[in-house]
Amino acid sequence: MIKKITFFICCLITISTTFSQSKDAANTIKIFGKVIDAKTNQPLEYATIIIKNTKTEKVSGGITDLDGNFSIQLPKANYQISVEFISFKSINFPAEEITSNKNLGTIKLAEDTNSLNEIVIVAEKSTVDIRLDKKIYNVGKDMTVKGGTASDVLDNVPSVDVDPEGAVSLRGSENVRILIDGKPSALVGLNGADALRQLPSDAIERVEVITSPSARYDAEGTAGILNIILRKGKAVGFNGSVNITVGDPQNYQGAVNLNMRAEKVNVFSNFGYNDRKGPGNYLADITYLSDGAIDSLRTEKRNFDRNRAGFNGNVGLEYYLNDDSSITGTVFVRSSNNNSYSTNNISSFDSSGNNLYNSVRIQDEDEKDESLQFSLNYANNFNDKGHKLTVDYQYNASNEFESADIFDINLEFNSTKEISVDNLFQADYVLPIGESAQFEAGYRGNFQDLTSNYLVVAPNLDPRFNPSNNLEFTQNVNAFYTQFGNKINKFSYLLGLRAEITAIDINLLTTQENYKKRFTDFFPTVNLGYEVNDDQSFTLGYSRRLRRPRSRFLNPFENRASETVISKGNVNLDPTYTNSFDLGYLNRWGKLTLNSSIYYQHSTNNIVRVNREEVRIINNKETNVLVREPINLASEDRMGFEFNANYNPSRKIKLSGSFNFFQFETNGEYTYDITNPTTNTVTNVTQDFDAKNTSWFTRFDARVSLPLDIEWQTRLFYRGPRSDAQSDTDGIFSANLAFSKDILKDKGTLVLNVSDVFNSRKYVTNAFAPSRENPTNISNQTFQWRVRQVSLNFTYRFNQNKSQKERNQQQRDDDGGGDEF
Repeated sequence: MIKKITFFICCLITISTTFSQSKDAANTIKIFGKVIDAKTNQPLEYATIIIKNTKTEKVSGGITDLDGNFSIQLPKANYQISVEFISFKSINFPAEEITSNKNLGTIKLAEDTNSLNEIVIVAEKSTVDIRLDKKIYNVGKDMTVKGGTASDVLDNVPSVDVDPEGAVSLRGSENVRILIDGKPSALVGLNGADALRQLPSDAIERVEVITSPSARYDAEGTAGILNIILRKGKAVGFNGSVNITVGDPQNYQGAVNLNMRAEKVNVFSNFGYNDRKGPGNYLADITYLSDGAIDSLRTEKRNFDRNRAGFNGNVGLEYYLNDDSSITGTVFVRSSNNNSYSTNNISSFDSSGNNLYNSVRIQDEDEKDESLQFSLNYANNFNDKGHKLTVDYQYNASNEFESADIFDINLEFNSTKEISVDNLFQADYVLPIGESAQFEAGYRGNFQDLTSNYLVVAPNLDPRFNPSNNLEFTQNVNAFYTQFGNKINKFSYLLGLRAEITAIDINLLTTQENYKKRFTDFFPTVNLGYEVNDDQSFTLGYSRRLRRPRSRFLNPFENRASETVISKGNVNLDPTYTNSFDLGYLNRWGKLTLNSSIYYQHSTNNIVRVNREEVRIINNKETNVLVREPINLASEDRMGFEFNANYNPSRKIKLSGSFNFFQFETNGEYTYDITNPTTNTVTNVTQDFDAKNTSWFTRFDARVSLPLDIEWQTRLFYRGPRSDAQSDTDGIFSANLAFSKDILKDKGTLVLNVSDVFNSRKYVTNAFAPSRENPTNISNQTFQWRVRQVSLNFTYRFNQNKSQKERNQQQRDDDGGGDEF
């Protein structure tokens, strides 16, 4: 009965447009047949049958049922028929006059494995697609992210790592550009790490990992680009899904995805609400030295109790002007209210271990974030060979307000208010030349205005160290690009050049300081590919990239969670420039697929966070303070090797793993002054940051089908220890488990997920300031952002089933908003 209702809804448009013409049964004909996979001979459910009346230009159609069968009633007319299915080559029947019932027979669709930008598509519609300039990770089959967030999704993507503080890195580098649907987005907001934790994983269709971006892409992000693609339904008729999660520690989430597609209109939407608590902890043991001997000791034990509640909604409408062009409008809103209550127990001891004093520093912080984004896209496909023009406009407005009451020996209040408005204009033109060549050109303008007002009210704070400030930040980037690609037999190439003109204005209103930064840069890109055979291919990529310091890196405000361990920005930062090389190899041996890369990056003016020392008066006593801020170092060389492997020994067992090994060498010196606040004596300090280190991380994933149709997934992750000029960081191990069971005739799915089974995801580091050779303080820090999480997730799909959902998630449609330049 449910199948019949589903089929009826999907064909509603067809029936309504033909009803008036079919009053007389003699004028009605039936078109029917069956669609199967040419390779496996298995029926393809939800394949799309498109029927176009060549006279009236009206488009009708339907979809196949569970057995691949379809049957469509229409008035007698001249029709052109095509059969389509995601990731398969379409079949087009020539136009003909149909005056009686027509049986199209068994239609065999073959997988689509050829495209200018594709080297190979992994068999069995796997979760990773490989292209000339990107890898695509499809989220749908990953049970371990069910009930999670965008941050959890990224943490499970090959080559990507998310540390316990929420910082995202690609191949070990945190300088990665995160885009939503190919563009900067209000979804990421003013604080990217926090925003990613509020976007539910169920709203994400796929993630594109772009380690060698072509000239089409923004030059920002020296490590590469992570492009998060949100769901945008394409199925005919009305369909959707509802997703509910409960967990411990408190994790309540709800998400709804709705889609309705008719002849001229496609409406898509997703809504999400979350209410989560995230307990965490921080421990610091600080040893202060004087002439190499212990002077005093200090311990700080901080417990966090965070409560995050938020709503996000995304609604879009795609209107087809004609067969070749469409306009898409999307509105996105995000609102969240967060509270963080931290208790910091502080103890101080003399060199003999005698207790000097104890205190408790409590910070009660509230944060409210609001974002609004409006997007408008026009796409015109001049023909079916790829000749097209797209024009985009996007408006983002984000508002963030934080306030904190701090209770210590002395009372303190601080607040931050940030408002950011971004306007983006983009145009992209693609012109195919001949059978396999393609020319592209485009423009993009991104204009940001941001204001930040940071206020600290602390009656007993030394005025010389009051970090209150008011910042005005403007950044305008105008970019132009062109590129040309071609495929000659087994060889493919894509050559491009991008120019970016950047203007940055920084006004520190509190101190009446003004800074202007202007630079024009050119960024060449080269991507080459060679297919040895159907199973083997090589890729070689080169790109020049940059890293512009974000407003928070430039704003010299100080975090006040601790009086002795402080983080702040640096208004004098300049961009980092990187030349990247990437050599990739892909091979398939039956059930085993291996994708590997060797990469090298050389960066100049490298931005690095360093620890330096200051002397301040705290509680009427001279105290050594550890200040952590970003600076420009001379250079960094990074090289590494990675591989991703998939092995499916049977239909019930699927194994995958990845390994990334990298080495980085930093060269540079940092010189600064230490001023004694009592005597005003100035001491000049020079720190040598020459360092060479190797590190690695690995991930293993296993999916096993158990009896009673239960799916079991296990994920293991380990990040190796690493060192730099000022610190040593221990390795981190974590394990996730998930169990899945389909219910309600495959319309519903239950997933039990245990994240960080052994509660071992902790960040442990030893830091030396100002240097390893002559430290004046040594700090041992342990940080755990969140503890082990257990959650139960339920998904219900209506007018679609699990197989259709997974196929939709693997769709590679260029009009889905996934591309950016």
